[in-house]
Amino acid sequence: MRRKAPVTAGPSTTETTTPSLRDRLLPTTITRWTRGLGWATLVSQIAIVGTGGAVRLTGSGLGCPTWPRCTADSYVAVPEMGVHGIIEFGNRMLTFVLVLVAVLTFLSVIRTRATGRGLVLPAFLVGLYIPIQAVIGGITVLTGLNPYIVGLHYLASIVIVSFAAWYVWRIYFDRRDRRSVSPRWLSVTVGAAAVATAVTLCVGVLTTGSGPHAGDSGASRNGLDAELLQHLHSYPAYALLALTIAVVAGARYIRSPLVLRWSSALLGVLIVQIVVGIAQARLGLPEILVGIHMVVACCVAAAMTATCLALRQPATVLASPYSAPPVEVAEKA
Repeated sequence: MRRKAPVTAGPSTTETTTPSLRDRLLPTTITRWTRGLGWATLVSQIAIVGTGGAVRLTGSGLGCPTWPRCTADSYVAVPEMGVHGIIEFGNRMLTFVLVLVAVLTFLSVIRTRATGRGLVLPAFLVGLYIPIQAVIGGITVLTGLNPYIVGLHYLASIVIVSFAAWYVWRIYFDRRDRRSVSPRWLSVTVGAAAVATAVTLCVGVLTTGSGPHAGDSGASRNGLDAELLQHLHSYPAYALLALTIAVVAGARYIRSPLVLRWSSALLGVLIVQIVVGIAQARLGLPEILVGIHMVVACCVAAAMTATCLALRQPATVLASPYSAPPVEVAEKA
């Protein structure tokens, strides 16, 4: 009978394969932790727009009548302030959640330079804009909800959402050796769509500033013609819709899957936004629809950012006949 060779205990691989707590919290590669924090950054930045909208739409904009304190004598809401104080103070407290997410996000990418993703800059910009946005919010309260400052506060949120979308994009795509996947005419069309997005958002802010949802019963309006602005707001929105349809058709024509994917997402979100916009205008601006309109606008900005970024892709994912040839091929030609 053949004798089996004795089994010798080899060195344990547990210590070498299990990352330390430091490596899990501050990884050197893109991990599930990195991706989770990236999406948490984007979602939380959109979510606070929704809660900020709730403050305005419930008339709680001056629920805490001063800043940085909630009252002259207290940093927190007091019972005498009622539900409006609770809503406004609750929205202020969410800023600390954003700060926590931003700090964890920045720490999670501080050691990822070797990945080529370039994550530190967008993570830093998102974190930098949070205190800037908080200060703008404080000025909004101190100026008695001046409609132009309120509008600036909202547009600053759109900027942060765009930075967050840029950050999420960088998690999945290397920024090195990027080449164009689109002919010039498609790039120009996407650029025009981006401009139309910015114009639509700015006119929308002015439209809201002329309407009934001031954030408080005593807040002023900008004095502009609300009915006229509603029409002016729709024109760049419909131009954006037409341009987005052209981008989707162009991406399909040049067979660029990534551009097609994100321009299609932009088209879907944009259609929802237009439907909500028409409905709120027809129904007399009900609060719930106005709030949805504000949040979906953030989703439009995020999808537009991704569509712009999709125009240039790493060589490893190029699939378009319009892609620039590799350098060595171009030199031989």
